[in-house]
Amino acid sequence: MAELKMHLMERKRLNRLKVVLAEKNMTNKRLAELVGKDPAMVSKWVTNVAQPNVEMLILISKILEVSVDDLLWTE
Repeated sequence: MAELKMHLMERKRLNRLKVVLAEKNMTNKRLAELVGKDPAMVSKWVTNVAQPNVEMLILISKILEVSVDDLLWTE
């Protein structure tokens, strides 16, 4: 159990949303406009202060043209 917790913590350090946004040359502000959220909320997502809900993850994945898995996993 401790091993799984450590593995999840390691994954959380590298924020996939931040990486995908950079790969797509999209700003936090632009993503916020497209999903109808405040740019401060998107900033919280990319810094792991908060996480989008499942419905928002699905919307983000469609906008960024990646799978939800691509937003969740670093491997």
